[in-house]
Amino acid sequence: MRTTRKTTRKKNQGDLGGFTIIEVVLVLAIAGLIFLMVFIALPALQRSQRDTQRRNDLARLSTAITQYQTNNNGRLPGKQDGDKVTCTPKDSTYGALIDNAVSSNEACKFIASYMHSANADKNDESEFVDPTGEPYKLEIAAFGKGTIQKNKNTLTNDDYNNEQTGKTVYLTTNSRCEENETVVGTNNKRDYSILYKLEGSGVYCKDNGS
Repeated sequence: MRTTRKTTRKKNQGDLGGFTIIEVVLVLAIAGLIFLMVFIALPALQRSQRDTQRRNDLARLSTAITQYQTNNNGRLPGKQDGDKVTCTPKDSTYGALIDNAVSSNEACKFIASYMHSANADKNDESEFVDPTGEPYKLEIAAFGKGTIQKNKNTLTNDDYNNEQTGKTVYLTTNSRCEENETVVGTNNKRDYSILYKLEGSGVYCKDNGS
């Protein structure tokens, strides 16, 4: 009888060591909560990573502008009179830039010459492409002669989402950036600002003084 009681007691203790329905439900609820938090945070993290890549791309653009100025006596790319010129590649290949550059498009010619290796092939992927895979567009104009005008010197979500102007990098001559992510005009033809509406963290604005 004593042996039977000990065996029964051990079996009961073994039952207590298992998972109850409440414990299983609790574990599933915690796991679901963690999954939900990751699901919510992941898009924001991805947006942040894409914006970091965009900042890097535009920093390379600034370096290319400096090289262009060195080779052209301080002159900035674009038309001499400062009128707007826009590079709008049809796809993300280097060949699409060349096709536009052939038609004397100063903006595409600048990107093709200063942001790609000398032995780039037409079928190669362009080195100036948004992280989404869509090629950047580039508008070059003097302050007041392009999209960045005196009455509109900053970008909005509408600009970013606009099918025609989306993914457009604005290279504005005769201008500088201000602290509130806007552009102001200057009288110096060598001044420029680069303006781009980021996806998740405001506006990127860089000038030749920053």
